[in-house]
Amino acid sequence: MKRLMLGNEAIAWGAYEAGVTVASSYPGTPSTEITEHLAGCDEIYSEWSPNEKVSMEVVIGASIAGARAITAMKHVGLNVAADPLFTVSYTGINGGLVIVVADDPGMHSSQNEQDSRHYARAAKVPMLEPADSQECKDFIKMAFEISENFDTPVLIRLSTRVSHSLSSVELAEREDYKLKGYKKDFVKYVMMPAMARKRHLIVEKRMRDLKEFGENTELNRIEWENRSIGVISSGIAYQYAREAFPEASFLKLGMIYPLPEKMIADFAAGVDKLFVVEELEPFFEEQIKAMGIEVIGKERLPVTGELNVSIIREKLLGEKQSIDLPFEEKTPMRPPVMCPGCPHRATFHVLSKLKLTVTGDIGCYTLGALPPLEAVDTCICMGASIGMAHGMEKARGAEFRKKTVAVIGDSTFIHSGITGLIDVVYNKGNSMVIILDNSITGMTGHQDNPTTGFTIKGEPTVQVDLVKLCEAVGIRRVKVVDPFKLKEFERTVKEEIEADEPSVIIARRPCALLKKASYGGTVTIDSDLCINCKLCTAIACPAILDKGDHIEIDESLCNGCLLCVEKCPRNAIVKAGVENE
Repeated sequence: MKRLMLGNEAIAWGAYEAGVTVASSYPGTPSTEITEHLAGCDEIYSEWSPNEKVSMEVVIGASIAGARAITAMKHVGLNVAADPLFTVSYTGINGGLVIVVADDPGMHSSQNEQDSRHYARAAKVPMLEPADSQECKDFIKMAFEISENFDTPVLIRLSTRVSHSLSSVELAEREDYKLKGYKKDFVKYVMMPAMARKRHLIVEKRMRDLKEFGENTELNRIEWENRSIGVISSGIAYQYAREAFPEASFLKLGMIYPLPEKMIADFAAGVDKLFVVEELEPFFEEQIKAMGIEVIGKERLPVTGELNVSIIREKLLGEKQSIDLPFEEKTPMRPPVMCPGCPHRATFHVLSKLKLTVTGDIGCYTLGALPPLEAVDTCICMGASIGMAHGMEKARGAEFRKKTVAVIGDSTFIHSGITGLIDVVYNKGNSMVIILDNSITGMTGHQDNPTTGFTIKGEPTVQVDLVKLCEAVGIRRVKVVDPFKLKEFERTVKEEIEADEPSVIIARRPCALLKKASYGGTVTIDSDLCINCKLCTAIACPAILDKGDHIEIDESLCNGCLLCVEKCPRNAIVKAGVENE
């Protein structure tokens, strides 16, 4: 049976066919759908973990217990999980262990362009890279075989285009995988220095064995055509290069680390001119040049952003591609904005009004940095906001603290913000933190987290109480406020910013896209009362349209959150169909 599948869905199906027992991840675009699809399989235990490090540790435990296990994360998530990754390379596995990492060239939804291939080399674990959905499914199954045959975790590298592109997949039945027996073996699994030294020798032998395997595996293949041009490529870059050079010979790498050096040398000897086409870093190119092989790559191709057919033909062949658009005018820019009714809008409106320095974090609320709110000063990585506010206070003194606030979402706080808050208390800091509690993990598509009270399968579970959690780490001033109550929220921020001890405000209102938000109806402008003061436009709601001489409400966007009603000094904004008294 064949089906059209996203690459991410095919990854999940491959794990299902391979007999996976345990899946644990933290959502992160472009990898999120993998675990969401796995959660639909009754045969697989699936969970959202608090962060990627925990999810990696969960699947390592499952693997050592004898199960096949998988975790999936975006590239920056692998940074969080790097600590256990480097050591599980030493311990090896019992049941097969596969780690899927989805890179984001072009930074469609990320704070950096990171080439995760370097992790395979640094951690000394094999890495595979599929080029379409069929390979996504097939490579996962092969990865589990490699994992068990070579006693190693295996990395699978995806990119946004492979993760989110549809192609045909041939499906098969689920393998009846039997759990391997568990045997106590502290020499293998307890990485004290004496054991780790011995295991390092085993890792080096394993890499030599994997190199030999790479020379013969069907994961790597040579496609001989016209030998005047040869191309070495992998993943989505291979698809682009295939279209750009339809008659060239190709060495398609499916196992991208360790590289098959003999196969590469033989291929290079068989062509007149050799190109390496790869997105982001010159990972292949540098290793191939180190072999003494002349190759053309990043001196012409960019190390930033995504590749495409036009870029490859222009940079490598000098053939500039002209694109005939079916319309004369360029498509207008559509910058990202917070949704109508977003609870974060009110928070940032107040913080901007008070002219506070705001250390921000990763989530929908990062959009608070953009005009007209322009409230957020910094955004580095998950959980960084609290530690950065603490650092600013320690660098510039107590008075600067009274002008500074850290802002972090509920899911991000659980992910990696708690330790920052502990640091503030323990080291006698005086930071103020606002936890934006919108009752969901919003940016990646509404996944549950430990603060929502539901598992990935929608089952009720223990709900983390943010108030008690903050109090437990030593915060004595914890306030819960609805940010849409603008006057109360502003008053609370002013009070807490003046406090002589650390404090937390929990800005609690559900995401506008959730059913529990319970917004209803739209609003309209009473033109008789409106004086065109434009104060309502300060909240930056996309449903409010400034027409110059008057203000309008776009009822197709408005969801009736009534924040603009709070803001209007003339009571000129009313529920549609309701007369103002």
